[in-house]
Amino acid sequence: MWGPPLVLADGMVPDTSVVIVNEADGEASVSVTNTDAKLALLHVTLENIPEDTASRLFVTPPLSRVEPSKSQLIRFILQTPEPLKTQHLMRVIFEGMPQGKAAGQAGHARVGVTVRQNLPVILHPKDLAPNRTPWTGLVWSLKNQQLSVHNPTPYVVRLAQELKLLPGDGSALLPRTYVLPGETLSVAASQAQATTVQLQPATVYGFAVAPYQAPITL
Repeated sequence: MWGPPLVLADGMVPDTSVVIVNEADGEASVSVTNTDAKLALLHVTLENIPEDTASRLFVTPPLSRVEPSKSQLIRFILQTPEPLKTQHLMRVIFEGMPQGKAAGQAGHARVGVTVRQNLPVILHPKDLAPNRTPWTGLVWSLKNQQLSVHNPTPYVVRLAQELKLLPGDGSALLPRTYVLPGETLSVAASQAQATTVQLQPATVYGFAVAPYQAPITL
C-alpha cells in the first residue's frame, strides 16, 4: 500500500505520493523531475485495478524527453460519460528510460536501468465532501469464523492487510490494501469470539495513522 521506504536514487520523481483528480476541476497535474544526471525519456501509463476496469482518464503527454534536473508537467484529464457517484481508484506508472548512455568498454555490454514509480490515482466526485477518516464508515461482522468488512460509503478506504481481533490474539488478513465503495470482503478469522477489530488505516496520501478499533457485529 505505502510501498518501500523512499531511497535516494536516480530516476523520475513525481511531486506527490497520490494523484487526486477532482471532478469539479476536470483534471489534475503532477510535476515529474528527472533526478538523473542525463537526459531521459519519461513514459506515463495508466492502469485499471482488476475490480474497476472502466476507462475514465487519460494522460498527456504519455511520452516526453526530460533534461537532467528539469521537470515535466503531466496532465490527468477526466473523461466520464456521466457524473461520478463514488470515488474510483486507479494506478499510474512513471517510468524513466535513460538516454545517451556512454558505450561500454570493449567486450562488455551495457544495459540501461529503468526506474518506475507506481502511484495510486483517486477520482473524486464533484458533489462529495472530503473525508479524512473514511475507515470509520466501514462495517465489520463475524460469522462462522468468517470476518466480513462492508464499505457502504462513497469513499475508497486504504488500510493495511493485517488485522487484529480483540479481545485475545486473533488475526485476519485482507486480500488487498483497499476496500472500494459498496464492496464487501470476507476472510477467514482465527478468533470466533472477537468483538472488536483493530486496523491500520492510511490517509488518502498513503501515510499510516494511529491504529483504529471498530466494533464487530456477530
